[in-house]
Amino acid sequence: MIMYSCFLKRFIDFVIVFLVLAVIWPILLFMAIWLHFANKGAGAFFTQERPGRHGKIFKVIKFKTMTDECDEDGNLLPDEKRLTKIGKFIRSTSIDELPQLINVLKGDMALIGPRPLRTYYLPLYSKEQMRRHEVRPGITGWAQINGRNNLSWTKKFELDVWYVDHCSFYLDMKIVFITIIKVFIREGISKEGEATTVPFNGHN
Repeated sequence: MIMYSCFLKRFIDFVIVFLVLAVIWPILLFMAIWLHFANKGAGAFFTQERPGRHGKIFKVIKFKTMTDECDEDGNLLPDEKRLTKIGKFIRSTSIDELPQLINVLKGDMALIGPRPLRTYYLPLYSKEQMRRHEVRPGITGWAQINGRNNLSWTKKFELDVWYVDHCSFYLDMKIVFITIIKVFIREGISKEGEATTVPFNGHN
């Protein structure tokens, strides 16, 4: 398991992502052009600082699914009002995650691992929850196939740490297979009543 998580996992990720990007780059280009216009000039890509392995900060890349529309006071409108129709479709099918393949190629992320969260959550983690950063964050992971945004934060972190302790080639293949199924049935994309999920406050 140590040999896989420390060496083979990164090599396999690099080879797979390099081959996938060589095939799908025209699709990514098409989506970028489409989103540029759908987002009313707000751009097609969204970058944000996230903590990676050992808490090292990197910029995650995603397709932008919202406009930058503001209210009369100059404040951004709520997420559900800025989420475009095409953006909702892209998010429900997880297509918005595809640019993160570039993060995997760079070594910031892995294909499988705990999802990279916001940097301002770092001080809120317990010592046990912080262990989720012992591995590279992933595009999909154990928590994503076991409920994703329908889970409480506490349960998500329990699943993330469980993955850290049980990382293996077999487990990663299982996660990939179940992820593909869940993408097709569009399960667990958002928390009930929310556009995505509720923020973590250190307790929920």
